[in-house]
Amino acid sequence: MPAVAKKPALRRKVKAAPASAKLSAAAYLSDNGAVKLEEVATLLRLSKGQLAESAGLKRDVLQKASRRESPKAQGRIREMLEILQRVQDWAGSAAQALAWYHAEPLPAFGGRTAESLVQSGDAKAVRDYLDHVARGGYA
Repeated sequence: MPAVAKKPALRRKVKAAPASAKLSAAAYLSDNGAVKLEEVATLLRLSKGQLAESAGLKRDVLQKASRRESPKAQGRIREMLEILQRVQDWAGSAAQALAWYHAEPLPAFGGRTAESLVQSGDAKAVRDYLDHVARGGYA
């Protein structure tokens, strides 16, 4: 029997943000104050599901308008953006800030990452930690 060639999977083309794009939480807010999730996901080169998980939400939360506009979803994404914005200058770019957010263990929190702290609702602790380090405190 002849082999059947598989069709390549269709992929949605996502316009990547320029490498020089600066992350500014205010720049990604709509007129009604909601975070523009598509634009944030594009800048960070994440799917909406990955963006949701990075902020401690279920993957499908950002798929439905009613759920993505909820105070919890909007709050978590805003917290994540604020932390990334603070780290961006130290890290060098939005992409490097995201890498730090995902992977850098924070000694003050027993080696937990900023991502794991935000996912568990402890974004304020990360912001306080960043303030402490910015004032010259030890990590």
